[in-house]
Amino acid sequence: MTVDERIERAQVLYERAVFGGDSAGLGDADRGLDAVEADLALARGRVIHARFLSLEDRSEDTRELELFQRAADLYEQLGEARGQGEAMLWIGIFHQVVRGDTETALPAFRRALDLATRVDDRLTMSYALRHLGIADHMAGNLDGARTHLEESTRLRRELGFLPGVAANLIGLAYLAAQQGRRDEATALLEEAAELARSTDSHGVLRWVEGARQELALP
Repeated sequence: MTVDERIERAQVLYERAVFGGDSAGLGDADRGLDAVEADLALARGRVIHARFLSLEDRSEDTRELELFQRAADLYEQLGEARGQGEAMLWIGIFHQVVRGDTETALPAFRRALDLATRVDDRLTMSYALRHLGIADHMAGNLDGARTHLEESTRLRRELGFLPGVAANLIGLAYLAAQQGRRDEATALLEEAAELARSTDSHGVLRWVEGARQELALP
C-alpha cells in the first residue's frame, strides 16, 4: 500500500470505531501508520545524510542516527525484512561515514546484507557489499575489498544502476593501482567517467577526476 492509502485506511478504521462502534480494526490502523512512520524516518534520515555530505565542515546531526534506528525498530516490529535491511544499512553508513567508526558499522552492514538477501533486495545488497568492501580496503585487505566491490558492481549492472556502477569502478581503480595494475585502473576510471557523463552524475565525475589526480593517472 502507498502512504496515502495507509493514511486513508487509518481514517476509515477510525470512523468505523468512533461512529460504527467497531474497534477491531484499530490494530491494523496502528500497523499501517507504523509503516508510514518507518518510511518517513528512513527518507528523512537519508536527506540529513545527503546534507552532511554537502557541508564543508561535515558536522554530525544526531537526528540522522535516531531516525534510522527508529525505522529499523518499526520495520522489525512489522516483520518487514526489506525495510529493516535498508534501515540497518543506513545505520552502518552513519557509523562508517559520519563517525568514521567502521568497527561499529560492520555488524549493521552484515545484518543488512543478510536481510536484503532473504528478500532479494539487490539494491540494498549492492550497498552493503560496497561498504563492506570499503571496510576491507581501510583494513588493508585488498583482495577482500575487490571481491565485495566486484559483486556489488555486478548487482548494480543487473539493476541498471549506472551511477552506482561508476562509483564502484572508482573504488576498484584505487585497488588496481595499489596492486600495481595501473593500466586496468586507467580503464576503470575511463568507464566510470563515461557512465557518469551518460547519466548526468556530475558528482561522480568529480570523484573520477579526484581519483585521477591522486593516482597520477591520465
